[in-house]
Amino acid sequence: MTDSLVVDFVSWFSAQHGVLDTAKMGIVAFPGHGRGAIALKDIPEYHTIFSIPRGLTLSTRTSTLPTLMGEAWKEGGLDEGWVGLILCMMWEESRGADSKWSGYFSVLPEKFDTPMFWGEDDLRELQGTAVVDKVGRDDAERDYHEKLIPAVKSRPDLFPEDKLERYFSLERYHLNGSRILSRSFHVEKWPGEHTEGESDEEGANEVGEDSAMDIDPQEPSAVVPEEAVHEEAPPDEPEELHAEGREDDSDDEDREDPADVAMVPMADMLNARFESENAKLFYEEHELKMVSTKLIKAGEQIWNTYGDPPNSDLLRRYGHVDMVPLRPPLSGMGNPSDVVEVRADLVVSVASNKVKYDLQERVDWWLEEADDDVFVLRTDCELPEEFVSFERLLLQSKDEWEKTAKKSKLPKPKVDKDVLTIAIDVLEARLKEYPTSIQEDEKLLEPGSVEQLSVNKKNAVVVRLGEKRILQGTLKQLRSMVAALAGPSKKRGREDEKSGKGKKARK
Repeated sequence: MTDSLVVDFVSWFSAQHGVLDTAKMGIVAFPGHGRGAIALKDIPEYHTIFSIPRGLTLSTRTSTLPTLMGEAWKEGGLDEGWVGLILCMMWEESRGADSKWSGYFSVLPEKFDTPMFWGEDDLRELQGTAVVDKVGRDDAERDYHEKLIPAVKSRPDLFPEDKLERYFSLERYHLNGSRILSRSFHVEKWPGEHTEGESDEEGANEVGEDSAMDIDPQEPSAVVPEEAVHEEAPPDEPEELHAEGREDDSDDEDREDPADVAMVPMADMLNARFESENAKLFYEEHELKMVSTKLIKAGEQIWNTYGDPPNSDLLRRYGHVDMVPLRPPLSGMGNPSDVVEVRADLVVSVASNKVKYDLQERVDWWLEEADDDVFVLRTDCELPEEFVSFERLLLQSKDEWEKTAKKSKLPKPKVDKDVLTIAIDVLEARLKEYPTSIQEDEKLLEPGSVEQLSVNKKNAVVVRLGEKRILQGTLKQLRSMVAALAGPSKKRGREDEKSGKGKKARK
């Protein structure tokens, strides 16, 4: 390896009791994509590529800063969200060689191409997508000014004045937040694991239903950068927790235990690509292990998993998009995991033009019962059942509505012509929220044109085009369904006239 930073990082990793199979794995630079891991020799299935001591993960559990700050940590709200981990990372980096993780910070990215760092012109290219609203810059900066800065100013012994501008600026805050967003893992506490300053009883209470408590210690559990769910494993395969795509990861970030969010040195060197995973991170009582899940040929890249999220999330979290062949009913290149969000208020706006009564009471009831104010369409181009159920609620007669409210049961997602008509109007309105047409975006991505685009604009076009294709594909299917519903009755009418059973014959 010619990259001196990587050489130093590997040396640091070994000195901290991390174990890397240097005969099998190398770390190389991929132009335009940062660093990644490749197989130097064939790696057999279920081979441990590297292992990391639990204490080498960087989280609010392993950093000493929360203990040093004492009760002020919780009183200042640093135990909520990611602000505490960001502060730990800023503090550890400011300590230089005195920090256990000094060799790790040297290989962390200093620049991101995510929308968090885009200018207004680039952000306008994402108009119509849900990306802009999910960037969360305002909320992040509120935490910085209301939580982090007061904590820093209250302890000059921990945060010396001469280090504030370099390590604790708003710019560094956003940088470390993006490092967490793009590279962190969900590492649950092992049953009985003791955290400094915490009682055994407190530790036991934090173990969740899907945590390692349910796993045989002889069989490791997978650690992934996504929300995990338990699946039964085939014989002889390590039991693991597989990732689900983050469909609504902003909510997931709010719900997760902030102490479970951890930076995992070496594991975050692996890149990910749609359905390319060939290695997964497993956890045991004292260490985490990166294990191959299939044969990896020499020269191939070693891929971890992001849970195959849509391009909108890939761009927001990692600053890139995936382009692979799409599956029917869509065609062309894109991300098969793409989604498009349709707001419930847009459905209400369209439906209100079709009915003569006020819908607010029904909307309030829906939000209380279903807690869904956004409907997600996928590349299968089918209407979600919740979308249909919501429409039926809005279209119910007064008597039907009163019965529904009394039973506290959502309407069945039965599709009819009225539901289809409103759905078509909603999706047509949703398409108009983008500043460009599908044809214009496709032209921008054609050879000869795409080379003229900046990286940010190209990625924005890919994201919005993927969403528009879903809307267009869904509209095509809905219109076909309307035609199918109308077709038989027209045909039957013609047959009735021929046989003397039509209205003209009866007259």
